Amino acid sequence: MQRVIERILNLLALLLTVDRPVTASEIRNTVAGYDRDSDTAFHRTFERDKALLRDLGIPIEREATDAFEVEFGYAVDGERYSLADPGLSDDERVALSLAVQAVGFGGRTLGEEALMKLGGVAAGSSGTQLGADLGEQADAVAAAFEAISERRFFEFEYRGTRRRVRPYGLVHRRGRWYLVASEANGEIIKVFRLDRASDIRQVPGDDAFTRPEGFNPAEWVIREPWEAGDEWMVATVVFDPDVAWIARRELGPRANIADHPDGTIRAEIEVASADAFIGWLIGFEDRAEIIAPDRLRSRLIELVRNA
Repeated sequence: MQRVIERILNLLALLLTVDRPVTASEIRNTVAGYDRDSDTAFHRTFERDKALLRDLGIPIEREATDAFEVEFGYAVDGERYSLADPGLSDDERVALSLAVQAVGFGGRTLGEEALMKLGGVAAGSSGTQLGADLGEQADAVAAAFEAISERRFFEFEYRGTRRRVRPYGLVHRRGRWYLVASEANGEIIKVFRLDRASDIRQVPGDDAFTRPEGFNPAEWVIREPWEAGDEWMVATVVFDPDVAWIARRELGPRANIADHPDGTIRAEIEVASADAFIGWLIGFEDRAEIIAPDRLRSRLIELVRNA
């Protein structure tokens, strides 16, 4: 991921500092990261980078380098690139500051420089980081992101099995990163927790696969895996107040949820796969308790005891 980001930032810096259109040949010979072995490899990478910049709202355009329009280059319109003053109120800047503090990566918070460009941090909004540090998975996330962006196969050990997958996307959920992918020898979409993967390797070769059109990785992580099975039961679970909002959001409208005066919630959920449901529920640790049925509660207790 770092290599991709550095290459794109180098490209953007060149286009913003040169007051004329820059040809593809100049970009290839000037910008670090475009030293590809072949013209085809360079153009594939350059096209992806241009598309990414445009998706981020950066107006990179193809323009003629002279009045005769014999040769063309690329430029970024500084007027269109510059951000207009959004006129944020103090309350809005405090909200943004809290959002920045909510997530850290590698031991530091992100977005502080962006806050300064938006008018600075409002008084009283500074403080310690509020959320979890995601740095422990930084290397795995970087490797997966690069494989996704370059469309390379991805290999890792997972639950005692060597996996080779087509990585389609990354999703972050409740402090964990998930890789959404299909195995190289099949088309079934699977979700892998990155913190459970080891011996991670990228397989050489860009553009090794095509991601399905319109694919949304988040849809695969958010859907309820415990609905895929044939051992239907109604699970009753009580969630502590500090995780009640997370449980309510993730269970969705199909769960029957009752609020208690002490802030806990009691949820009734239709479950078709006990193992999948326990796998999700165990992430709440001791802040969720299965009340019924007894067989589901016993399976969770047995799993914890044998862990």
